[in-house]
Amino acid sequence: MFLFKIVRNPSRIKDLSLLISTLFIFYLLVHRHHTPSNLLIVPTTQPSSTTTTTTTTTTVRHLFFSIASSSKSFPNRIPYLRLWYNPDSTRAVLFLDQPPPDSSPSLSLPPILISADTSKFPYTFRGGSRSAIRIARIVKEAVDRNESDVRWFVFGDDDTVFFVDNLVKTLSKYDHDHWYYVGSNSEIYEQNEKYSFDMAFGGGGFAISHSLAKALGRVLDSCLMRYPHLYGSDARVYSCLAELGVGLSHEPGFHQIDIRGDLFGMLLAHPLSPLVSLHHLDAVEPIFPNMTRTRAMGHLFKAVNADPAQILQQTVCYDHSKSLTVSVAWGYAVQLFEGSRLLPDLLSWQRTFRPWKRGKDVFSSHYMFKMREYPRDSCERPVVFFLESVISDTNGLWTNYRRHIVGNCSGIKGIQNLEQIRVFSWKTYFDIEQLKAPRRQCCDISPSFSKSMVIDIRQCGVDELISMRK
Repeated sequence: MFLFKIVRNPSRIKDLSLLISTLFIFYLLVHRHHTPSNLLIVPTTQPSSTTTTTTTTTTVRHLFFSIASSSKSFPNRIPYLRLWYNPDSTRAVLFLDQPPPDSSPSLSLPPILISADTSKFPYTFRGGSRSAIRIARIVKEAVDRNESDVRWFVFGDDDTVFFVDNLVKTLSKYDHDHWYYVGSNSEIYEQNEKYSFDMAFGGGGFAISHSLAKALGRVLDSCLMRYPHLYGSDARVYSCLAELGVGLSHEPGFHQIDIRGDLFGMLLAHPLSPLVSLHHLDAVEPIFPNMTRTRAMGHLFKAVNADPAQILQQTVCYDHSKSLTVSVAWGYAVQLFEGSRLLPDLLSWQRTFRPWKRGKDVFSSHYMFKMREYPRDSCERPVVFFLESVISDTNGLWTNYRRHIVGNCSGIKGIQNLEQIRVFSWKTYFDIEQLKAPRRQCCDISPSFSKSMVIDIRQCGVDELISMRK
């Protein structure tokens, strides 16, 4: 009956057809513009090739080191290079301006390459050096080598000492298939203000993910033409990365060392992040007493080679019975304080050094970290024990520290006879999640001691506080 009525009324047929057409057009529009929830949208700021997911663990073989050197500085920096370069595992090359005096190859050093000519690029910084252009362009020359299976390109100077295993762990926190620029800035506020708080200072070293490095290599030459007025190579690299829209991922384990004098106060309060690099070692005193600079660094590497992740990590524990506070910078030194010292007070750097800049206004410089004064009177300072030896076996690690005698101080009451401190720890195996959210370790002191104190380093309990317990 209903169909019959529709046929009998042409105007209603027209209205119904119009309604159906409208509904069908609406359906097409909605369906065409709807994006399924499981569809991946590739950002336009990066090439689609950078979205490739790699599931295998990053190893040292995935890093490619490009080290800036010169024929003049190279002979004096060989001892530093041999500290961290391993020809069996480390992939690295040295870029020089010209062949060194002794050009015979050495298996204990990275291969030497002569940088390309950069005379076509302008340089207008008064009093600076054109070598900054050559060193900046190492980024392009490294990428253009087309080395296989490189996830990270790492750049540093010939006096940059890398702690390679820690660098591998640090970079493993980042997805190398995306664009990352990893490093740190200067310890001095004025240096960062002058150049940039968001620039990785080249002496401390920095790393660029392979996908970003390839993009940077394609455009670097054009950037060099636009920045003739800049002083250094790192400023040129930073400026070009800024034009690509990439910012710095800060990692406090990279150390530019824009300071002079004694690094003691800095090394004793290293942040929880793994130690990645040290620079400007020729401008500071040997880190161990009665040693040359290179011998002192070699001594530190005895502990580095035994447990790289633990090196310089600060652990604090207390002895209530003798009213002692003990601060351990693993693999380097132990300090004993009389009385109870609050943990936050021991995490700041002691002023044992001076700024990089010389002059009458040297004490007006500002640091990028909290400072505490270091007593001028040696008898008012904590008692210090420096690393003597490292013993590794299946039961764990023993690091032994020998007392450092300064002057005729009577010392802390009750420990006048203490000669050495023995520290036991298990080798550190932090996974990536632990590195992203690190926690300081705890320690216990042997209940009785005379000439030798024993300290046991361990993981803290869930709710355990690092404080003097009565």
